[in-house]
Formats: sequence, structure tokens, C-alpha cells
Amino acid sequence: NSLNETSEHKEHKTSMPVVFNEPLSFLQRISEYMEHTHLIHRACSLSDSIDRMQVVAAFAVSAVASQWERTGKPFNPLLGETYELIREDEGYRLISEQVSHHPPVSAFHAQSLKQEFEFHGSIYPKLKFWGKSVEAEPKGTMTLELLKHKEAYTWTNPMCCVHNIILGKLWIEQYGTVEIVNHSTGDKCVLNFKPCGMFGKELHKVEGYIQDKSKKKRRVIYGKWTECMYSVDPKVYEANKKSDKKTAGDSKKLKPVSEEADEMPDVQETVTVIPGSALLWRIKPRPAHSAQMYNFTSFAMTLNEVEPGMERLLAPTDCRLRPDIKAMENGDIDAASTEKERLEEKQRASRRERSKDEEDWSTRWFQPGTNPHTGAEDWLYTGGYFDRNYTDCPNIY
Repeated sequence: NSLNETSEHKEHKTSMPVVFNEPLSFLQRISEYMEHTHLIHRACSLSDSIDRMQVVAAFAVSAVASQWERTGKPFNPLLGETYELIREDEGYRLISEQVSHHPPVSAFHAQSLKQEFEFHGSIYPKLKFWGKSVEAEPKGTMTLELLKHKEAYTWTNPMCCVHNIILGKLWIEQYGTVEIVNHSTGDKCVLNFKPCGMFGKELHKVEGYIQDKSKKKRRVIYGKWTECMYSVDPKVYEANKKSDKKTAGDSKKLKPVSEEADEMPDVQETVTVIPGSALLWRIKPRPAHSAQMYNFTSFAMTLNEVEPGMERLLAPTDCRLRPDIKAMENGDIDAASTEKERLEEKQRASRRERSKDEEDWSTRWFQPGTNPHTGAEDWLYTGGYFDRNYTDCPNIY
């Protein structure tokens, strides 16, 4: 989901200059999955499982929408770093913790304040450098439990690629197949995030379908992850596609993508809506000054806020208290750079201490375990964070 440094485990590594960063920790970036929580609430309120699945699919797409044009790299969380987010207005609270440093693993757990849902997962981004671009594979599973319906949905996020890391304008593409499974009903949604293709015609497009447990296609879902998602009856979709092919003649005018920098294709028309489609989700416009603010959404802009009296309540490991991010937020790049180096060195020193004493790092709020729905290894929240007892928290800053 994001560019975590892969060279992290070489002791003599070169650290990424702070100017490539945005003033958020990767843990805060994860909390942006919650920007469209209203979709989870809507799914909870629906009585039909196919209707619920299409809204859950829209939520899965909306969770990566904030990546659009976000080319700043979040800060790598320090081992033991945490982030909490309480949104009374949206009816949930979230806690995340950096549970491993090699490989870097971030675990999160969000719960509804009214016991309606739980949403959790752990992510360890795997990076590949391809010369001009960096590809991040967000390994790890998302699990959404709708408690009233006794349903659990799981999926994995799409691949993310940042183009032109050496030359030209940075741009982001997401691609790959995302499969959402409802473990209670056997319904499944297969979403195809399309790579941009030779002429950029497919840029940002997402298409897929929902099938029930007898593999019958029930809905087609389409749209763009940067914009909106619609759902339509499969027969209507097929009929529309046939008539489209008849009228599609003249596409020769498009020019291929140039060699030097992978120019971001101009986005052609936005989503063409098929008559009879239902809108599932539409993105909120970004604030007017977003381009000067790392292309943050309104939601992202609130993530570093420390409200009066909050400082007393926060765990000492919360990223809002992290000095390098604070300095960057205040526009002091030199201080941010110095602090980042100090914190990384402190982390290396404590790792050397532990290996000398043959001690293992112990996580505070999550334990390794098995995801009850997929049977795969996962990190599970052990509870207790919001009791506000932080005596055992490590001193990482």
C-alpha cells in the first residue's frame, strides 16, 4: 500500500531523504481505509446479502482511493509505534501498532462504538524496484465482520505502482485482482483493477462481478478507484457492451505512451454510466489547497491533530508525538531530517542491545495468531488499549 523501505535490514543502509516523505506515518496512512466508514454502516443496514456485498466491494475500493496522486512516502513506523483514531461522529475507534520491523508489519483493528462491525488486518508491503518505477505489493488480509449479520468478508488490496521515481512527474497506478469472499454465505466478488494499458484508456478503471455460492453472476460492478463505483444487472451490462462494440470505430487517434518518462496518460472521459446502474460510492472532492499539502484528502489532514487534553490520554508511542513527523508538519525539513536519523539510530541501538541479551521484541496490543476465517497467519488485537494503561509501553522516541 505504500513505499516502505526494503533496504531497512541492511545495517549500513542509506536512509531515504526526508523530502520524499509526507508528514504521516504509514500507520496513519492505514487509518485512511476508514475514510468511507459510512459504507460499512450502510452494509450493516441492508437485509440482502448480495446488496451487502456490493456495498462492501465499494468500501474495499474506497479504501485505496486516497492513494490517488499521493506520491509522498509515509514515514516508516518505528517498532512499537502506535496510532489511535477515535471518531465519535463516524461511530468507530481504531488502534494500530508496528508489530515487526523485518519484515515491516503494521497491524490495525477498528471497532464500531455500537458493536456493529469490526475491521482489521495486518499489512507488510513488499517492494520491487523496476528502474523507473516502484511496485508495492500490500501483502496481508483485510477482514470486515458485520456482527449483526454474523458475516465475515476478507480480501487483499491491489498492487500499487509509483511511476517516474527518477525522472518526470510521479503518478500512481493500482492493478490486480481483488477477491472479496463472504465466508458466511459463499458469495464472492471479483474486482479487476486494470493496468493503464498502452493508451491509458484503462487508467484507474475497476470492473468486476458478484457471484453467489452456486457461481451465478448476480451483479456487475464498475467504475474508477479514483472516482466512483456503480452496480448493474449483468444482462444489462452485456447488452450495453455489445452495442458499444458496434459504435466503437475510430480509436486510431490515440498516441502510444512515450519512452523517456512514463507519462501519465490524460484521463479520457470519466466513467460512462450504463442506464439502470445504481451508484454505490462517490469520492469526496479534495480540499482546494490539497496540491500544496501533499495531495492530502480532508480526512488525511486531520490525522495529526492533537486536541486539547488529548496529549495526556495518548500512548507515549503514538505517531502524533513523533518528533520527525512533527517537525515536518511544521515545515522544518532540517529538524525533521535530524530527528529521523536520531530515531532510526536509537532503534538500531536498541536492536543491538536486544540481540546481545538474546531478547525478543514483545508486541503490546497485537499477538500473532490465525485468522479464523482464512486460516492464514495474522496479527490479532488482544484488547485493552483504550483502558489507557500504558506502563509497559516502550520508549521509542
